[in-house]
Amino acid sequence: MNPTRSRERICLLTGGGYPYRRDALGGWCRTLVEGLPRYHFELLTVTDRELPSAPAYPLPPNVGSARAIALGREPARAARRRAHLPQGAADAVAHLCHGLFDESATDVFAEGLRGIAEMAANRPSPLTRLPLADKLLDSWRWGLHPVPENLPKLGVRDARTAATLLRHALRALAVPVPEVDLVHCVGGTKPLLAALSGRWRSSTPLLLTEARTPVARQRPAEDRLSPAVRLVLRRFRSAVARTGYAEAELIAPLSTYHHGWALEHGAEPARLVQVPAGVDPKEYPGAAEMDTPPTVVWAGSGGPDSGLTLVLEAFTEVAAALPGAVLHLVGITAAHEEHCADQIEQTGLGRAIRLHPLPADPRERFTVGQVVAHVPGPSDPPSHLVEAMMSGRPVVALDIGPAGETLGDTGVVVPPDDPSELAIAIVALLRDTPRRRALGEAARTRALSHFTADRVVRVYGALYTDLAAPPPAPAFELSLTVPAPRTPNPATLRWLTRED
Repeated sequence: MNPTRSRERICLLTGGGYPYRRDALGGWCRTLVEGLPRYHFELLTVTDRELPSAPAYPLPPNVGSARAIALGREPARAARRRAHLPQGAADAVAHLCHGLFDESATDVFAEGLRGIAEMAANRPSPLTRLPLADKLLDSWRWGLHPVPENLPKLGVRDARTAATLLRHALRALAVPVPEVDLVHCVGGTKPLLAALSGRWRSSTPLLLTEARTPVARQRPAEDRLSPAVRLVLRRFRSAVARTGYAEAELIAPLSTYHHGWALEHGAEPARLVQVPAGVDPKEYPGAAEMDTPPTVVWAGSGGPDSGLTLVLEAFTEVAAALPGAVLHLVGITAAHEEHCADQIEQTGLGRAIRLHPLPADPRERFTVGQVVAHVPGPSDPPSHLVEAMMSGRPVVALDIGPAGETLGDTGVVVPPDDPSELAIAIVALLRDTPRRRALGEAARTRALSHFTADRVVRVYGALYTDLAAPPPAPAFELSLTVPAPRTPNPATLRWLTRED
């Protein structure tokens, strides 16, 4: 029986994923949208990438629209035409920078961000004229709280670089969010900026899901930046996250790890509803091991920040210990195939490494191997780990984010950023067939018990109902001169029953 279609409209706001990219986050969003056909979805993605020509997934009937907005650079000629700033612009920037460097001043940062959001909604936008560099220098001299060890120096040149990067991110505040009953923002600083701006303009309820696993590694694109600029960017992302946690009606962390991280960043415990990642067991039915050489599987995009480098370093040691071992790289995106091939060539093990570009059949994604190496990148949600477990394969995972709590005692966890420890654990499992198969069976059992897609859909359906459904119909009180007859359905009260 099909559920009754709801009138509630949901804006699913992401950072360049669904429905335009076939990645783990895109698959998670697709499960949600297709699993809740009674809700009407407006899909919005805010991205730095080139705009896609068409969605990568077919859109179900309950999707009203799908838009991708790229945060391009504003022409310098347009910037020169703006001679004046709106009243209060300097104060808004000062508040933002003050809150940026003082983690106890979340309200001050939010006040400044909200003021800038109001200006960003105007045409022409004054963002290019904001005195960010000057205010960054003033706030830096005023002091950082808490003060990091080995505090770098922020010079004029670094301040201008940081101002340019912040100005680009703040362009997300001008993204128009559709008129809906609920905005569901799924991770990312820029999507959250767009969601906050939309909330402040229309008071639309906000549901926030942080779908990424925070990692300590620096983003590759920022390696060339000075330590001071990188510190500004980290403080900015943290301040935006704190503001999002303060503004959201509900926050849905994916794990106990994410739950604790949200609490550390000011989220109120009463607003947290933990919803673990889940996958469809039918898409990952598992299969018996094939009679193959020792085989390792890794899932990722293959890009510079995907964890590929560490996997290849570890596999070099695996291949030395087990001649004839094979590594399967699954889910490589078209944009990163060349980078991936270059990295493989540098190892000299090209004949032992197999590439599986997207789209890849989920049924074979992990079952082509005997052991799965879980080495996530900064933007990878934990669903890859759950997919491997559901496929019935033992996992050796870096101790990053929620990996340990997700695996429990059904896998092996090793220290992060240590390819030798990763290689040692993989070789041990490849040599111990009984233990390897026992862990694989235990992992699938655990995934079936705790990490299924239907559980995710049920919980988010309830959250959507709580946040987006219209208020209950007002109660009527009727005073009758003549008492109504005592029947199950008094005729005098029939008119009080509303029919939709």
